[in-house]
Amino acid sequence: MGRSARREIPPSRPSFVACSEAGCRERAVVDQPYAGAHPCVAHFKASVVERARRELHRQAPRLKGGTLAVGVSGGKDSGVALTLVHRLLGQRRGIRLVAVTVDEGIEGYRSETLVEARRLCGSLGVEHVVRRFEEEVGSTTDEAARRLPGEIPCSFCGVWRRKVLNRAASDLGAVRLAMGFNLDDLAQTVLMNLARGEPGRLGQMSPHLEPQEGLVPRIAPLAMIPEREVYLYARLEGIPFDHAVCPHASRAGRNVFREVLWQLEEAVPGTRHALLRTREKLIPLLQEEGAIGSARPCAVCGEPSSNGTCRACAYRQALASVAPRSFISATGSGPA
Repeated sequence: MGRSARREIPPSRPSFVACSEAGCRERAVVDQPYAGAHPCVAHFKASVVERARRELHRQAPRLKGGTLAVGVSGGKDSGVALTLVHRLLGQRRGIRLVAVTVDEGIEGYRSETLVEARRLCGSLGVEHVVRRFEEEVGSTTDEAARRLPGEIPCSFCGVWRRKVLNRAASDLGAVRLAMGFNLDDLAQTVLMNLARGEPGRLGQMSPHLEPQEGLVPRIAPLAMIPEREVYLYARLEGIPFDHAVCPHASRAGRNVFREVLWQLEEAVPGTRHALLRTREKLIPLLQEEGAIGSARPCAVCGEPSSNGTCRACAYRQALASVAPRSFISATGSGPA
């Protein structure tokens, strides 16, 4: 019997599985093979909060005050990240939380997620700032996809979004920029960089373990929480989020790594955690060898770049060359 056929016949399971926490007889709500656990609702929710608390303490150990920006898209991951950051840090004296949403101009997608982002921020009483590609970059993602048909939209959209988020956080005077990257997201990124022979990029990805010139340090409170557990937590806590998938996502190069990682995790539980541990072990070695390049100001916009011109500006230049128009400058102060 082939693999696909076996999956169609679910294995027999007991009708009731008790929580694995000592002394608890409540029904388990999720299986965690990587931890050998199956907690009930209460213990599961407590574990999510604790994992986020540990990561915030580890990634921002000396955070005593100031503005903390949180990237909020309206999806489940950023919604859970904002909710947990608000719960763990939002009431501290001297901490100002600001949610930042980037509107890339993706028809039938971003407008819906913006509604949920506003709902969540309103329910938590968190200040909400929206930055738009059309004003910050000079083009929407949809427009750029039409004019650059040979490029994968996620490529230019991703670098533009990171640039706009960093600029927004910098403008707000933020000491950290919290992102909704979950365990799966980060493990996929590690796997991609290793598979592509670009280990130097491991030091540039979130969470930032060392300060990087010109970048507001990015942290990832959900770094130890798998994607399906983020989804479950959002549902159990009633966190509003939009289920939509970006119409350009099917062309993303990350998709193959997502599928490979699912298969690896199924065969060897704990693979995702191991990839993150590998990254942290490699970074000091790469730094000793000078394999992690230092950033220098982009010749066009002045923001950090590993090359003379950052990828965000390079994509803008490519777009201008195929469709001349009056672009807003890289600094947002007028025509380029």
